[in-house]
Formats: sequence, C-alpha cells, structure tokens
Amino acid sequence: MQNKDILEWFELYSDDIYHFLIYQLGSTDVEDLVQDVFIKAIKAIENFEAKASPKTWLFSIARNVAVDELRRIKRTRLKEMYFQAGKESSSSKTPEEILQLNEENRDIFLAIQSQKSNYRDVLILRGIKQLSVIEVSLILGWSENKVRSTYHRARKALLKDLGGYLNEE
Repeated sequence: MQNKDILEWFELYSDDIYHFLIYQLGSTDVEDLVQDVFIKAIKAIENFEAKASPKTWLFSIARNVAVDELRRIKRTRLKEMYFQAGKESSSSKTPEEILQLNEENRDIFLAIQSQKSNYRDVLILRGIKQLSVIEVSLILGWSENKVRSTYHRARKALLKDLGGYLNEE
C-alpha cells in the first residue's frame, strides 16, 4: 500500500467520513477531523490488511477519532463548568446550525443524538451510511448477529422517540 492509495480513498470516502462525523459529534465543523482520519490512515497504512475494505478500515479510524473528540469536548466542558460555576454551559449546536437542517431532518438528527452510543453508531452506519452488516461488524468489532439485533433495537427505540414519525421498513 502506498500514500497514493490514501489519496484515492480520500476522493472516494471523504464525504462519507464527513457525514459520519457530523452525526457522531452533532456538529458540522468536522473538516479537521476528516483530515485527522486520513492522516492517521497514512501513518498506519503499513498495518492495513486487505482483509477489510478500505472503507470499513477508514470508518473504524473515524469512529476512534470521534470517540477521542467527544472525550476532548467532555473534558473541555467540565473545565468550563468548573471555571465558570453558575453560568449555563453553551449548547453543542448554535440556533443557526439547527435552523440549517430542515425540520424533519432536525427531528431525526436530535432523536439519533439522544440514543445511547451503541445505538447511535449502528443507526448511523447501517441506517444512514447504508453499510452492510459485515462492514458494520468490522468497524464496530461486533459479531454480525450483534449488529443485526442492536440495529433492530436501535430502530425500535428511534421510532418510539419519534412517535412513529418514520415508517417501519
């Protein structure tokens, strides 16, 4: 594998990685994180085994980048709360960002964000990014049966939160 492969993968998958990170983090300001994913891929290209597709490997890296970013955000918020006792912490999304999403997508987005992390991961990867069960199992390190059952439960929880807003498939 060479760095030119990473450039080709960037062309093919950067938009998917971008959207995945938006759903994971609840922010549209993820361009730097997309770059981080591909920088990490460049550094680890020697470890890439062709057993998995490049796409699933990149999504695994993106998931780890998102987890790291969520931890960083949490630490930052805790520090802010500590140093600004008595002040309300700012929302993770500005009103302008929420208004950019149309109402239907906003409701779905907020409902997905309210799910526990396992549900959120599988809903984004299976439901939104439409990855196969096998791809999701590789990305999350789960068995295929766990992916299927968690996705089923996550959809059920999401539909309940949306009040039947979405039709069952």
